[in-house]
Amino acid sequence: MAVPTTFDHRVKSYSLPHAYWLARAADLAYQDEDTVERQARDWGFTEVRHHETRFAPPFPLQDTQAFTMAGEHMIVTAFRGTEPQQIRDWLSDASTPPWPGPARTGYLHYGFGEALESVFPDVRKAVTELRTQDQSVWLTGHSLGGALAMLAGARLLLEDPRLAADGVVTFGQPRTCDRLLAAAYNKGFQNRMYRFVNNNDIVPQLPPEPAYTHVDALRYIDSGGKLHDSVGLVGGLADRARGLTADAFAPASDGMRDHFMRNYLAALEKNLA
Repeated sequence: MAVPTTFDHRVKSYSLPHAYWLARAADLAYQDEDTVERQARDWGFTEVRHHETRFAPPFPLQDTQAFTMAGEHMIVTAFRGTEPQQIRDWLSDASTPPWPGPARTGYLHYGFGEALESVFPDVRKAVTELRTQDQSVWLTGHSLGGALAMLAGARLLLEDPRLAADGVVTFGQPRTCDRLLAAAYNKGFQNRMYRFVNNNDIVPQLPPEPAYTHVDALRYIDSGGKLHDSVGLVGGLADRARGLTADAFAPASDGMRDHFMRNYLAALEKNLA
């Protein structure tokens, strides 16, 4: 299997090559609007919409950003993440109240609910207007962006099923919701949700359990960069220990280093080579 040269717009289901290109889209979400539009068109997407909202203090984020790119056969919405230190401090705050889940299903982290609500109407409008030829719809994001992509998928599925995404693929996504919403999501997105976690990435370990949980399905990148469809408890602990000792001079930095999007892309490229 080789690294594909661009998006395959006719893909209808999950594949590792398609996940790689969604990772590229998630990475692109960190760039400025001109760069996003230029790259999207190079990938064959003829329409691009930008979604942005700025927050006033004391909300811990400055803004929420995403973009939607559409072509004849595919639509992709990618949500931007945030700095690892910022999201770690934010998600470690145990005093944060819950936010009601979509269609009154469970609850989610308040910060995610607030951040998504600020752009979701615009995202839904873009998907509605651009989906003129029954294109497949994909949601993606890294870090905070992964959480927002997953929750946008939940809102479309539970609030407006005709717009339900064909797939959601995230990278370094934190825990987002309670078990009730996760169960509804897993049922609705069976074989359509894939959550990549790179070894000791600190962000997927937050917010703490049992209040918040992860949705399926995990794709785990071990300390050697190999991709696994699942990871057992004992094997996972041993592999994470190997990751922590890989850098003898700065073992505590492993959780931050593993979170960087460039390391997710490098691991995917390695597994496609």
